[in-house]
Amino acid sequence: MASFAAAQHLLPASTFRSSPLLPNRPSISSLSYKPLSFSSSMAGFGQAGVAIEFKDRGSFVQTATVRHLMGSLTRAEGLRFAVVVARFNEVVTRLLLEGALETFKRYSVKEEDIDVVWVPGSFEVGVVAERLGKSKKYQAILCIGAVIRGDTSHYDVVANSVAFGVLSTSLNSGVPCIFGVLTYEDMDQALNRVGGKSGNKGVEATLTAVS
Repeated sequence: MASFAAAQHLLPASTFRSSPLLPNRPSISSLSYKPLSFSSSMAGFGQAGVAIEFKDRGSFVQTATVRHLMGSLTRAEGLRFAVVVARFNEVVTRLLLEGALETFKRYSVKEEDIDVVWVPGSFEVGVVAERLGKSKKYQAILCIGAVIRGDTSHYDVVANSVAFGVLSTSLNSGVPCIFGVLTYEDMDQALNRVGGKSGNKGVEATLTAVS
């Protein structure tokens, strides 16, 4: 501060009021920026664009035009569905099926528009689902099964194979195959998820199918 005061006595006052090295600059609040915009498009999904505009300090205007594509959970009347159910662990899979059929009914799917196919076990679910998918008769295929861990590694083999099979079925047939094959550590855990305290997973899978 002392050196600055001394400089004021040595240099004319105009030096500090205006200097080529320190030109007068507008305040930030007076700046105005031109709008910045960009857009992108994806085949089959329309166009999406975003425009951003800065006007004054503290002013931010954003407009967006984005198409959101999502299914409807209101009505599924007139659509056909298939359900592939494993008989193995039927005490569990039958409850899953009951939850699924009740949910289809709730969303206006007629009984004659639902085909239920029983297979020996969860391992066979993907094979039959793929055949149904390639028929092109169904809006979606619901795959239901139950794999419960035992004393050997058989559980891991079956669970992984079923998951891969259902995924492959969707890709190969072009029809959504909903994974409703559930894996559990024990029977108590299974029963809790087919109408117990954890709800019915068959209902959740069906909501995915009709959406």
